[in-house]
Amino acid sequence: MNATLKVLLTVMWLFAALLVADAARAERIKDLASVTGVRNNQLVGYGLVVGLDGSGDQTTQTPFTVQSVINMLAGMGVNLPPGLSLQLKNVAAVMVTGTLPPFARAGQQIDVTASSIGNAKSLKGGTLILTPLKGADGQVYAMAQGNLVVVGAGASGAGSKVTINHLSVGRIAGGATVEREVPTPVGQGEFVHYELNSTDFATTQKVVDAINNAYPGSAAAVDGRLVRVHAPTDVNERVAFLGRVGDLEVVPDQVAAKVIVNSRTGSVVMNRMVGIDSCAVAHGNLSVSVSMENAVSQPGALSGGQTAAVSNAQIDIKQEGGGLATVKAGANLADVVKALNAIGANPQDLIAILQAMKTAGALRAELEII
Repeated sequence: MNATLKVLLTVMWLFAALLVADAARAERIKDLASVTGVRNNQLVGYGLVVGLDGSGDQTTQTPFTVQSVINMLAGMGVNLPPGLSLQLKNVAAVMVTGTLPPFARAGQQIDVTASSIGNAKSLKGGTLILTPLKGADGQVYAMAQGNLVVVGAGASGAGSKVTINHLSVGRIAGGATVEREVPTPVGQGEFVHYELNSTDFATTQKVVDAINNAYPGSAAAVDGRLVRVHAPTDVNERVAFLGRVGDLEVVPDQVAAKVIVNSRTGSVVMNRMVGIDSCAVAHGNLSVSVSMENAVSQPGALSGGQTAAVSNAQIDIKQEGGGLATVKAGANLADVVKALNAIGANPQDLIAILQAMKTAGALRAELEII
């Protein structure tokens, strides 16, 4: 094999590798955007869970549970004498939540979640009594009832308690039946609008180009997030058209450099576009330790005093040496991670360092604290 053929094969291999890389990064329009108006609707309701094994609400501390039971029994024709004090152990008040998907029809079933709002120890083994679920407009859209599934276990005794998973929340698969439909229009007249998941002018233009390549002159950008598409007016043709458009592939533009910091957990996540400029960072830790020692104070002979127990506390403050570390400029994520690891900072310290680097102009990324 001569040199020319080797060079040709190498070029072809590199070109194929680039094509594979581009194809791997391509995403479907249905993953990048959603049709305006096709959305979920949240539902919520207040109900009672019965049949608990003594792990329900303590009625002396949750009077609303007792009132709910009295109202429920009254609706069933059971009238309790006024002033009667109910000592319930097997009932818990819960908030029931669910999501009504788009195009849901009356009679379809949806999943619901029941969460305790009192002081019930566990909802395991309980049954949710018929509960109306309302939307934001106050109308009832579904009715929920069924046996709760709680994954976990708990035990307590002699002042000790062990709990596995969360016992105050349960789920009912298909536990609510849709009673009212929500009209979901797909587009207005001859146009359908696609709304991108995030605002990006370059990605929006690529979506427009992909649609126009498949259906010339049918798409136009409204702004950096909204795309207007000319669609058939016939319902069947429009559904088929939207299905084909959703499967078109687009290579999204590179996202903006961003660093996400969770100040509660100390988590720091950054995308591959983050870069840093050369800077110097001084990092040191301050530790405070408090130790206590119990001793016995013994009075002198014939002093008339009494023997007493005393506590001696000792407080030590240590400042660990933090030398001045030079952070070299990095243009990719690997360089940034290597430079920050060289400082020797833990995630909590890294939050303060990133904030200082952003203020100094050394961090080339948007810093978002959540």
